Amino acid sequence: MEELHATSPEETTYEGYLSHKRAFSVPAPLTTREEEIQELRKTEVKTEINTETRQKTLNGLSFPVSQAALDAINDAKRGSYSYLQFKLDTVQEEIHLVKATNVDVSGLSQMIPKDQARYHLFLFKHTHEGDYLESFVFIYSMPGYSCSVKDRMMYSSCKALFVTQITEQGIEIVKKLEIDSADELTEEYLQDELHPKKILHRPIFDKPPGPKNRGAKRVTRPQTTE
Repeated sequence: MEELHATSPEETTYEGYLSHKRAFSVPAPLTTREEEIQELRKTEVKTEINTETRQKTLNGLSFPVSQAALDAINDAKRGSYSYLQFKLDTVQEEIHLVKATNVDVSGLSQMIPKDQARYHLFLFKHTHEGDYLESFVFIYSMPGYSCSVKDRMMYSSCKALFVTQITEQGIEIVKKLEIDSADELTEEYLQDELHPKKILHRPIFDKPPGPKNRGAKRVTRPQTTE
């Protein structure tokens, strides 16, 4: 027997009963984590169906890199560009070049989209302890939850193997960063990430002395039963 609570006469009719049953048969909304797991399972199924254009490995997904993107990576290695931007084409299942240009660290944040995920390769030209350095930094930008669950999962899964594909072209990536806001990309931030400050002198704390005048030790004899 099922007990129902009604707040209007319409809810006591047969149609009202059916509406009540339909409402309780609808599954509860998924949490963000459950949505990501569900999307990942869909991705795994699609990967099994289409294995000609992408490969699934233990480390994630590997999309082929377009020829234009490979050419730009090699141009950056030769010094033609200091900044490259890439995107995932989930329809063609390929990594495409979006932008290739020269920019210094002061203009880097303006290159980062505020509503779309992207990969970035940036040549950070700077001075550290008197030495002039040019260091390639790989940046994965994901602007919070303004992107779909699918985009978050795909970009996260393809990131590691795309870095490997870049290094295979002869580029040494000194640092890999993940950001959700372009405002983070300041020169101070990059300096701290590439050259963490070292603590040269650590304070030595003496062991605190025990209380004075403790007095003689007391001897506790076990009680005997008569």
